[in-house]
Amino acid sequence: SSHLLRISEEVWEALNTDKPVVALESAIYTHGFPYPENTALASHLESTVRLNGGIPATCAVINGVPCVGLSDEELIELTGAAGKPQTKKVSRRDLPSVVGLAMAGQQRLYGGTTISGTLVLAKLAGIQILGTGGLGGVHRGGENTMDVSADLTELGRTGMAVVASGCKSFLDIPRTLEYLETQGVAVGTFSDGRQGPVDFPGFWTRDSGAPSPKTIQDEEDAARMIIAQIGLRMESGIFFGNPVPAESSISKVQMDALISRAVEEAGLSGIHGSDNTPFVLNRIRELSKGQSVIANRALVESNVARATKVAVHVKALTDPDAAIGRASHQVQHAFRQSVSMASESPQNASLRHKVEENRHHHDEPARIVVAGSLAIDLSCDFMSQGKAAVQPQLQTSNPALIRQSLGGVGQNIASAVHYMGSSVRLCSVVANDPLGLATLDMLSRKGLQTSGIEKKQGLHTAQYVTFNDGEKNLVLAMADMNILEEPTPNFSAVWKRHLDSCKPKWLVLDANWDPATLHNWLHAARASTSKVGFEPVSVAKASRLFRGVDPMLGIVPDHHVSLATPNVLELAAMHQAANDNGMFEHEDWWHVINSIGLSNSGSRDKLVALTRSILVDQGVPQQSIRLLPFIPCILTTLGKDGVLLAQLLQPGDARLTSPASAPYILSRSTDSNYSIGGVYMRYFPPAEVLRPDDVVSVNGVGDTFLGVLIAGLAKDKPKEIPELIGIAQRASVMTLKSKEAVSPSISSLRALL
Repeated sequence: SSHLLRISEEVWEALNTDKPVVALESAIYTHGFPYPENTALASHLESTVRLNGGIPATCAVINGVPCVGLSDEELIELTGAAGKPQTKKVSRRDLPSVVGLAMAGQQRLYGGTTISGTLVLAKLAGIQILGTGGLGGVHRGGENTMDVSADLTELGRTGMAVVASGCKSFLDIPRTLEYLETQGVAVGTFSDGRQGPVDFPGFWTRDSGAPSPKTIQDEEDAARMIIAQIGLRMESGIFFGNPVPAESSISKVQMDALISRAVEEAGLSGIHGSDNTPFVLNRIRELSKGQSVIANRALVESNVARATKVAVHVKALTDPDAAIGRASHQVQHAFRQSVSMASESPQNASLRHKVEENRHHHDEPARIVVAGSLAIDLSCDFMSQGKAAVQPQLQTSNPALIRQSLGGVGQNIASAVHYMGSSVRLCSVVANDPLGLATLDMLSRKGLQTSGIEKKQGLHTAQYVTFNDGEKNLVLAMADMNILEEPTPNFSAVWKRHLDSCKPKWLVLDANWDPATLHNWLHAARASTSKVGFEPVSVAKASRLFRGVDPMLGIVPDHHVSLATPNVLELAAMHQAANDNGMFEHEDWWHVINSIGLSNSGSRDKLVALTRSILVDQGVPQQSIRLLPFIPCILTTLGKDGVLLAQLLQPGDARLTSPASAPYILSRSTDSNYSIGGVYMRYFPPAEVLRPDDVVSVNGVGDTFLGVLIAGLAKDKPKEIPELIGIAQRASVMTLKSKEAVSPSISSLRALL
């Protein structure tokens, strides 16, 4: 390392101990994907290198200093700077100006290095292999405009190997291959299971129509070529074409049609030069309905994985025992290692200091505390590719549009509360990893308090993945919330202090916590006189409220939980758990049931009149009634069919005597000595019926509903729940139409609370 080039300690150690190192470009993060998607992609690609036995060396310019290998903080600092004026796309030609201006005192310059810029820096560090998405090329009409990517000339004078999926199909691929030949670049394409000669890849499509000069059978053959290149001291590079995975590829016929239309539109619009490529790429994304984005993500990961395997084979062929042993060690520990071991220089520590400052700055008392999960959400929407099929096929790969956002039930609820103008503190856990730091940074940018977020070592930040059908309805969800499953040994010191300092009106609790911590939260809220809203999260976790409870979950008027928002399946799971735990046999439960003057299941005809016959057939209102002694307000969310409210009313509640509320009074108390006035039950139809095309994402809809509801209930003079439900439903519709887990536009409803 020098003052003009900084190599991370991890990369430096790997190079000096002859470990396989793979260079990664960074322009894809600064100019290809938005924040925070780029942070997750950067972390994922580095993990892909580690999983396959290598050491990642992401190249970039940080504060005017070219870097080979980034620390966690630098990676997040770089991706967070995407799209900002001080963030440049850096090729070979740009390095002198970006670095020179920084030396003159302009210290806030960031650079995402292109293939050309990455090759320069990686070669200076002594790295032999680069894995990336696609190579630049000769533009159509390049024989007249001389519009030729610097990537090609750089490969002609830099003795490194690049693994990529060819060049983008809208470039002139035959002339690109001719130019590479002129530059002395060896070009071959991996057969990837195909027999005989193969085409040079066309980026989104496996076949370009241009034959590949050579066919490479496997990573070992590629490694032998690199070893020969090094031994012959050749200054020109090698390009290995790696076709996009077959399941994510777009057919050549379809791709050619999309490109022709996009290029034609660019010409008609008078778009040329540096503006041409972004325009064409954007139109291809739109015309393909997101299929090009899916292919892009798949091919980048595939290329980085293959580049790493080639690097491992290079080391195995030159030092078999050491290299194979290292690869095995890397695979075993890929997800336990930190992403970087770069030294904590002042520049490296800037983001960590920023995050810590925000954690202490945003430490004001809050009217609402939300204790729950904080995660990275991935929403996978099935794409039928023009066919009539709506449902994805099981046990095979399906085309999808994948979106990433900040999520987690707790975070979503806290965001909804925040957007509605109420003060809120989120209590949750993240890992001390890149995603964890990025998550804290994103929370701070939202204006949310971060003082309630604990960081844990040895685990990874929670993730939640949903798989939706062609109409955006949930098919399956997968949640990795293990970081919240770890019991908290000293609950009072870690979590109870937040209730003590905030003295909130409401604690909102989601069921992602381990059962012991969940019940510690309940008892802490009882001690602080905070009301509790409960979000069951899932069928598997909903029952935690009723299983293994000692002492028994409180019964009205000494209940622990004031409100819950299960869906139909979660309600059934809660009811079953209470039944299995003998909670319907408790004497106090019978006192409540008897006092409301209703049989266990209620009158069927009256229940049908108040709700819907299908709900009564499913037992939804009956289950709600049986659970009301433990949770006196239950709002069962019915998806696109609305909401069912079941609520115990206190004596003197205005609804008991209001003519407008009379149709919804299921029963009135027969015991004047008990603290119950009656049961209010009301079905709320959906606020708006949406077409499938109007639905962007179903993630966070229920969380939005609960967050808005609690924000209203925490007011000094709250409205009645039936009034708040309509507002919460409108907010949920806004989230359905938003790509965000919770739509920021719900803030327009603040005045209604």
